Amino acid sequence: MAEAAELQGTTSAPARRWLRRAAALTAAVPLLAGLVQISAPPNADAASKPTGSRTVDVSIDSLTPATPTGNDTLTIKGTVTNRGRSAISVSHAGLRIGPMMGGRSAIDTAATRTGYVSGIDGVEIDRKYAEKIGTLPAKVSRDFSIAVPVKQLPLHQDGVYQIAVSFTGQTKALPYPQTLGIQRTFLPWQTIAPGEKTKLSFLWPVISTTQITARTDSDRQQTPIFRNDDLAKELAPGGRLQQIVALGKDLPVTWVLDPDLLATVDAMAGKYDVQNGDDTTPGRGQAVARQWMAALDDAVEGHKVVALPFADPDLASLAHRGKVVTGTLSHLQSATQLATNTVESILQVTPTTDFAWPVEGAIDSSIVDVATSAGAHHIITRNDSLQENPGLTYTPTSTRPIGGGTSAIVADARLSTVFDGDMTRAENSALAVQEFLAQTLMITQQRPEWQRSIVVAPPRMPTANQAQAMATALGGLESQRWSEPQELSDAAKAKPDPAAARQVPKRRDYPSSLRKRELPTSAFSQIQETQHTLDRFRKVLTYKERVVTPFSTAITRDMSTSWRHDARGATAFRNDVSGHLHNLTEQVGIIQKSPATLSGRSATLPITVKNDLVQGVDGLRLVLMSKQPLRLKVSDHQDIAIDGGHSQSVKFEASARANGRTTVVAQLFTKDGQPYGEPMTFEVNVTSITSTVILVIAVGVLLLILAGIRIYIKRKRSGGSPAGPGGKPGDQEPDSTPGARPGAGDTSDSPSEAGSQDPVQPSDPNPDTGSQSTGPSGSGEKVDR
Repeated sequence: MAEAAELQGTTSAPARRWLRRAAALTAAVPLLAGLVQISAPPNADAASKPTGSRTVDVSIDSLTPATPTGNDTLTIKGTVTNRGRSAISVSHAGLRIGPMMGGRSAIDTAATRTGYVSGIDGVEIDRKYAEKIGTLPAKVSRDFSIAVPVKQLPLHQDGVYQIAVSFTGQTKALPYPQTLGIQRTFLPWQTIAPGEKTKLSFLWPVISTTQITARTDSDRQQTPIFRNDDLAKELAPGGRLQQIVALGKDLPVTWVLDPDLLATVDAMAGKYDVQNGDDTTPGRGQAVARQWMAALDDAVEGHKVVALPFADPDLASLAHRGKVVTGTLSHLQSATQLATNTVESILQVTPTTDFAWPVEGAIDSSIVDVATSAGAHHIITRNDSLQENPGLTYTPTSTRPIGGGTSAIVADARLSTVFDGDMTRAENSALAVQEFLAQTLMITQQRPEWQRSIVVAPPRMPTANQAQAMATALGGLESQRWSEPQELSDAAKAKPDPAAARQVPKRRDYPSSLRKRELPTSAFSQIQETQHTLDRFRKVLTYKERVVTPFSTAITRDMSTSWRHDARGATAFRNDVSGHLHNLTEQVGIIQKSPATLSGRSATLPITVKNDLVQGVDGLRLVLMSKQPLRLKVSDHQDIAIDGGHSQSVKFEASARANGRTTVVAQLFTKDGQPYGEPMTFEVNVTSITSTVILVIAVGVLLLILAGIRIYIKRKRSGGSPAGPGGKPGDQEPDSTPGARPGAGDTSDSPSEAGSQDPVQPSDPNPDTGSQSTGPSGSGEKVDR
């Protein structure tokens, strides 16, 4: 109705009568709808076609300068598009100056309002500055450019003004001038320096998604394997990360880095491979990686650098889901330490690591506890999480003590989220820039005599277009007429406002929309199981760092904040890490043994241990256990050390006590007694000789001996003795020793001696049959194959 009122003031009497009749008909429609069910129009587009001041879409694509002075010429460029079905004639695009904004909420309202509102949208300035469009056919767009000397604008006092470009024209149905489209933006105007300028800290995040897997090639260089080669596109000229570094180089910002990205690009600068199904292909991003790293090194020189924990772990997920899994929080502590080492070694800069930045600045008491447990003293949040006191009429300083020596750095939500939208559209980018500048001026004007410190925490991983909009906005503050830049570390030292809110929200107050995207508890359970497997595996390796380093960092990457928008990718990455580690541990193990037969009282049982790794293993202990020790007893454990790509056979002494089948279990242990790998089970069939059989054999041997003696004596009596001294048969030479019996000194042919020798037993060619031992008990002979 406000649009109709404005039209009635500028049209002829017949036209006014037509408008009154149209208004009356419009008023009658709701009454008729209550009596008669009106069916939906057959064509939905016809029912929703643009009408009135929404017929033409007006887009303001640029406004320069963003913060003009009195000697400047304000230039506004954009596009008008006829969304209606009829051609528009006698049209032009003109500039309107609306009222001065009364507060920050007024800016919010004006930024989202659509359609023309008389009185609120102001009056069009001198028509000579308008851009004539002429006839604009349906569905056709035209560019416009309006240039107005700032001195011609009715800017009477310092403040934020609403300005707009309106499109005026007429159609055959309504042959008189009317406002058919409008787009608003803001003009910050400051001619007198405030008593105190606002100090502004702007975070400049350099963060990306997880790229490196836990896998490495089997070569000695341990060539890293990447999930894909998408990072090369981000680092290349025009890419997201290249733009962020190039734009931030000359801006007064605080760099916030994920050390994992530095480590990834550093690895990418050398030889790396990329997963390609079950195979890998050589990576091709070495050149852009080196260029980007050199540019970053140059950009951060002289700036304070804030390093997040390595791989940017999701603090909220850790607090809400991971803390219940024992040992999970230790990963956050190690990630913080690794962050310092990584930044120092790659950029030769000592970073600040006592800042924690939860997702979208949303905090609760449990998140604060988790962050401080890893050494953080400052928690970056937003004032839509740590909500301000309702009675506060100004924006307070960001720093708030929240107890325990910890402070909350409360970023301004309006300034932090203004760049969240689709900045690929020029009109969105231009509006975001002007809204940002308008809000910063409005903050200063709230309390111009009192200097305050404000923090801006923009999107965590801004797009290239968002980064360009952010850079343009910061460029608009270069004149420093109402604000001045400040490092984040200095903002943390600012004197807190006693009237500002400092009550940390409770856990139940955490936004449900963010909670839905957290890593599940099952993910942290899987992560811990992987860590336990790695802890056991590292104890047996001779070159631990070749396995521990890639898997430790991969486990930290399992908890990255970047997985919030890729749940499937997170699951696949965790499965790949745990699966690959499991496969490596299985390369060291006991080879399955076939059933063995023990045919004697004692024998050796050979057990073979393989090592298919590239490196050697040490610190393993092989234990052989009989399930029935009363039937079969085996010797003690033996230590194992095997070179890479080899196997080793270890022999255990086994002694049988009774016949029958016995189950034997072979198990590897680490030296601290932890089981390693799966046990190997096989059967031993004991067939040792019984005591009765031994007695029968002994009696038989004795009978043979007696028979031999009897034959011997008989032969001697029958003349088999040698002649005496007289040469007569049978004569015997008396023994020279008194009392000696004949034949007592003859020991050369003793039947008992001959009968006591055991026959030589041939060795059994099959080691699994339990051949008799030829060495001392427990000798543990080791044979390398």
